[in-house]
Order: sequence, then C-alpha cells, then structure tokens
Amino acid sequence: MAMEFRKTSFSPKFYMLFTVVLYLNVYPCVSYISFIFGDSLVDAGNNDYIFTLSKADSPPYGIDFIPSGGKPTGRFTNGRTISDIIGQVLGAKTFPPPFLAPTTRGDAIFRGVNYASGASGILEETGTLFVGRVPLREQINYFKQNRAYMVTTLGEDGTNEFLKRSIFSVTTGSNDVLNYLEPSVPFLWEGKVSSTNMQDFMVFNLTLQLRRLHELGARKFLVVGVGPLGCIPIVRALKLVPDERCSLHANKLIQGYNKKLKAMLNRLNQELGPESIFVYGNSYDIFFRILENYREYGFENGNDPCCGGAFPPFICFRGQDAKTSSFMCQDRSKYVFWDAYHPTEAANVIVAETLLDGDETVSTPINVRELYNYNS
Repeated sequence: MAMEFRKTSFSPKFYMLFTVVLYLNVYPCVSYISFIFGDSLVDAGNNDYIFTLSKADSPPYGIDFIPSGGKPTGRFTNGRTISDIIGQVLGAKTFPPPFLAPTTRGDAIFRGVNYASGASGILEETGTLFVGRVPLREQINYFKQNRAYMVTTLGEDGTNEFLKRSIFSVTTGSNDVLNYLEPSVPFLWEGKVSSTNMQDFMVFNLTLQLRRLHELGARKFLVVGVGPLGCIPIVRALKLVPDERCSLHANKLIQGYNKKLKAMLNRLNQELGPESIFVYGNSYDIFFRILENYREYGFENGNDPCCGGAFPPFICFRGQDAKTSSFMCQDRSKYVFWDAYHPTEAANVIVAETLLDGDETVSTPINVRELYNYNS
C-alpha cells in the first residue's frame, strides 16, 4: 500500500518558536546582549577606523584593560567603560566589538555591537572640530545594517524575539553641551541659541533617534543623562574655576537638560509601555556624589587628571622617554579623572554598580539589573 504524504502548514507562532530554538542551538553561549550607542564615554574603538582628531589608540590609554594586555583598544580611559562593567556583571561572555572593526561582521553581531564614537553627539553639528566622528543618527543607521543581516539569519520574527531581550544603551549629549559652552565654536548658526532652546533641540533630536530604534525592534532602553561637566578638569580650566569648585553655568544647563530628558522618557514609557521600557540613568547625581565625597569612595584626588595636564593642551600620551611623555599619576585607582575629559576605570566601576542596583533616585523607573530581567 502506498504511503500518503500530506502537506503540513505551520502557524506563525510555531515558526517564531522554531527560529528562537534554532538561534539558541546555534549560539548556546549567548546571555547578556547589548547594543551600545553614544560618545567617547562608551566608545570601544570605532574612532580607530576613521580619520579624526578624537582618538585613544596610543599608550597609555588602555593600560589597565586586561583583555588587551594593557594595550590601547580605542577606549578613552585606562581600563573598562561603564558599559563594559555593566555587561561583565550581568554575565556577558565578551565585550561588544566596535561596529567599524573589520571582524565585526556576520554572526559576530549576535553577541552585541558597540556603535559609539568619540566626539559625537545627538546633533549632527557636534564635534565638527574633530573632523571625523559618527553622530547618533549614523550609529543607528549602522545598527539598521546589522538588523538586516539578523533577518536573513533568523527571519523577522526571530530577529524581533532576539532584540526584545537585548539592552539598548544610549550614552550621549556630553559633547553637545561641551560644544555649546565653548565660546569659539559657532553653533547651528552665527548667534548661539538660548540654553533653553539648546536643551529642547537635544531632547527633540534624541527622541527621534530613540523612536527609530524602537521601530527597528529595540524594547529595553538604558538612556544615560549627562554628567556634571562643569566639574571636569578641562571645563574647570577653561572657565578658570578654582579646585574643588565647578562651573555653575555649565551644570545648570545640564541639569535643565536632564530634567527634560527624564520627562521625555516618562512620556515614552506611557506611550510605548509595558512592552517597551525606557530607563533613565542619573549619572549626574552619581558622579557629583563621587566628586563631593571622593575620599569616602577611596580616591585621593577628585580634581586633576591622572594623565595629561589640567591646563592646555590637556594631552595624555606616552612618548619615547619621560621627557616626551605626559605626566601620569602613579596609582590610577586613586584618581577620579583619567584625562581632562574622562573618568578612570575606578570611577566607572562606581557609576556602573550604582546604575545596576541603585534606587529610583539614580535609575528610574527601575534599575539596570531589573531592566535586564524585564519581560525575560
């Protein structure tokens, strides 16, 4: 008797389950996945691959970055960034590689990707003095390219299932503020806009980019506010602010922006939740507390950069000998600032751990550990 074969039809739910199971079988080691957008605070080396004056590809940058053996990786600090540390604590197997690295292709993207670029900002005009940089809009264009590859591998449903479990971290805005504060830099047009309008420009444009990410499948967002830039060494020097004092003008501008940013994220949560969630990371208060009480946190210096001067040209580099190298402190763990712009790894650890497990004053509506477990 001949056997009868019948055509079997699969439901969309079955197909989605099948692709997710297939994904888990192909990538069994995948746990915490993040896609990172932003500026030099979280750049993992993208600027190494473009023509720019904003680079961290020479010693002593990366001197405490264990995976590279102390060699520069393009990170603008002596060790790990805040994003690196959060990922490690939550079980990431590897650090998300820079998108522009030649090896960040194919299946490598399923372990997360870093799109951040030093000197970049929310606004397209930000960072023009550094020549090359990848603005936030272009970073999201890069993610869109990666997503297209995911669809060819997992299908649309499988890609959406994968992305909804990933964390999308956005750390940007600092360079927009720094460019606005610099009197010699023309901004948008000949006359500078008011600080209120500047804040609104930043929030409006960031909202557009967050919505783009949401349309592309992002569901878990960590959006980090701008820290107290009025207290970093370069701003203190340019504004002639004495040690242990901060530029009140700069910090007032940032606080106004952060307040509007937080309100915008609350609106997005109301509009797009509960399937999506936008977490506001209050880096301003976290870092300001460190500066106010740096000795209680184990630091000995909360004012000066460990590497490079606190006055022009603010350059951190290692030359052929001591005469051509910039000054570098002996114990990097005792300094809050690595260079004139960026924190040390020791400071980054405190910020990262506070965002991970802090209360609603530093991370709202939930903290980053809760974000990781949200709808998982």
